[in-house]
Amino acid sequence: MTVFLTSLVFVVLAEMGDKTQLLAMAFATRYKWQTVMWGVFVATILNHLFAVVVGSYLTHFIPMNYIQIAAAISFIIFGLWTIRGDELNGEDRASKRSPFWTVAIAFFIAEMGDKTQLATVALAAQFNAIVPVWLGTTTGMMVADGIGIIIGIVLGKRIPERAVKWFAAIIFILFGLFGLYEYLPG
Repeated sequence: MTVFLTSLVFVVLAEMGDKTQLLAMAFATRYKWQTVMWGVFVATILNHLFAVVVGSYLTHFIPMNYIQIAAAISFIIFGLWTIRGDELNGEDRASKRSPFWTVAIAFFIAEMGDKTQLATVALAAQFNAIVPVWLGTTTGMMVADGIGIIIGIVLGKRIPERAVKWFAAIIFILFGLFGLYEYLPG
């Protein structure tokens, strides 16, 4: 139970203000909250299962520092991609996929290399317990992203999409720069 609760609390804290929470907020302004929650849930189950399995083995071969540097660089790239996104506005609305699959696929991809996924890898490596870490981190993601969805529903009615896009881009880039500062040697 300690591993489950530690994993849950750690991921809730790590997810607050994270890019995937911002993504959940943005989707909540476009789709029904239930659709967003189910999409996030399916993506998280698969992503975090992958992360705990990898965490049990990966850190034996690749130093965590390299993984964290790669994640920081991806934050910066994602932030720049978000800024460039003017021509991509409405892409999810024009998608031939249902809103559920749009959310699930986008969330799964966004969670790859994300700090909560890295936290899941690290927790799995630290505790050497796949199932409790997987259940704890998945539950933590649902709690944090549920909060994000509520905020997205409330704010989505008051804040223009362009402002949300720029805010998210700046946050992603700052996370990336902070990550590089923290993890690059001297």
